[in-house]
Amino acid sequence: MASEGSVVTVIGVFALQGNVREHLQMLAQVGVEARPVRRSSELAEVDGLVLPGGESTTMDKLARSFELFEPLQKRIADGMPTFGTCAGMIMLANEITGGIEGQETLGGLDVTVRRNAFGRQVHSFEADLEFAAFDTPYHAVFIRAPWVERVGREVEVLSTVSSGPAAGRIVAVRHDRLLATSFHPEMTGDARLHGYFADLVRDL
Repeated sequence: MASEGSVVTVIGVFALQGNVREHLQMLAQVGVEARPVRRSSELAEVDGLVLPGGESTTMDKLARSFELFEPLQKRIADGMPTFGTCAGMIMLANEITGGIEGQETLGGLDVTVRRNAFGRQVHSFEADLEFAAFDTPYHAVFIRAPWVERVGREVEVLSTVSSGPAAGRIVAVRHDRLLATSFHPEMTGDARLHGYFADLVRDL
């Protein structure tokens, strides 16, 4: 583990697709060492991982092509803190609906996620979300986002959409060391969720 014998917290970003640079920048803002992860040797050196937005089926294929899928599954199953955003949420979910035939996930997060849930109704939108952990609303950017349709008994709902056609839909959850959002926190300039995740990793 990267933090053994050191006070430095190292968080990786799955770097085969998605807004990698933006996540790395946000993580640096909250005082951790941020590294791109493209291969299993790099995965072995981080204390936590961000799975960014992108296209979940493509992320699945790329992870397999780079022989990263099974190492990722094992690290997550072994308790590595992981933060999935948008497609990353789908990758963490134990169950998905609206996926393509044969689509697999890394799993670990006891939720059912609907892929492209906002779909034709609202492809992309922005909303202010309430989080109990934050004193002021968090401005979220949704881009062809999923939502959570079912949560397991141990899953904490962190935020829901408060108004509009998607009112009440679950868009942020935490299950032990796994954190997931339907939206793209790296696109807002608000580093609070990255800080929340960094604290989760530091508290191990």
